[in-house]
Amino acid sequence: MAVLLSACATTPPPAPRWSIIVHGGAGVIERANLTPEVEAQYRAAMQRALDTGGAILDRGGSSLDAVEAVIQEMEDDPLFNAGRGAVFTAEGRNELDASIMDGRTRAAGAVAGLTRTRHPISAARAVMEHSPHVMLIGEGAEAFARTQNLEHVDPSFFFTERRWQQLEQNLQRNNLPIPQRPAGAPPQREARTTWPDDHQFGTVGVVARDTHGDIAAGTSTGGTTGKRWGRVGDAPIIGAGTYAQNGVCGVSATGTGEFFIRVGVARDICARMEFNGESAQEAADHVIMEVGALTNARGEAGDGGVIVLDGEGRPAWAMNTPGMYRASLQAGGEPIVQIFADED
Repeated sequence: MAVLLSACATTPPPAPRWSIIVHGGAGVIERANLTPEVEAQYRAAMQRALDTGGAILDRGGSSLDAVEAVIQEMEDDPLFNAGRGAVFTAEGRNELDASIMDGRTRAAGAVAGLTRTRHPISAARAVMEHSPHVMLIGEGAEAFARTQNLEHVDPSFFFTERRWQQLEQNLQRNNLPIPQRPAGAPPQREARTTWPDDHQFGTVGVVARDTHGDIAAGTSTGGTTGKRWGRVGDAPIIGAGTYAQNGVCGVSATGTGEFFIRVGVARDICARMEFNGESAQEAADHVIMEVGALTNARGEAGDGGVIVLDGEGRPAWAMNTPGMYRASLQAGGEPIVQIFADED
């Protein structure tokens, strides 16, 4: 499978004072199907993410604070499959996963299967900073989040009509029963809405390097439409969907999580950089190519993308999908916001 990626300079430029890179999911995102209005909404959302994170980093804030703040914002934006706007399980629930990692200490926190915590990324950070554990799941994770005074909401807060209609279509294709519309959801619309960029998966992620040279990475997702049996993907798995190590790299991934877990994508990229001397771009290219070479029991190939910062804060990204919502910004530089795989 061909890897489509953004070109990086062959000679590394000087290290920026701070830098940030963001993704909003990868998938079947093509010019022919994406309306100008929808494209503009996504580009504006990615620019807001850079503005939020860049402002924190520019005033000397920590990479962890920047990562958390940007992902919180994206978890509240129904454009993305994280928090409000997350996809539904086959049972008609939103089950949310997130992880975060501190490259300075390699401390990490993760949560999976949340249904009431408004900001899963904040729960993941609380696990990292205020518990002896790395990952908590389900009701235990919710209970822990309450002890940390994190905001809890009614599950209907996460509901969007777009994602409910996706669930109905998914279940119909798979000859599965459609659950009752969730309590508290608004009345059903008669007309179906169409979002041409929709795909079964989607994730948001951020990697940042602050003025102290500390790298942090975080990832948050609603998982895959129609997932069953408590399925968990790569987003909350440290070393698969998220990884950070000062002086080496920070990574956040998006794609079909089963493949990213099998490859150990995020850690593999960093290991290639640390032990093989590969650049961030080279490592990202190699690992995404490896993902694409795998197949599952249905013969489907692995798909998705990654964003990476090297130890000096230089950005890279790679994907084997038609598009990935992505953006980057460095201190004193111009923002880069891209959607389609062939954008320079």
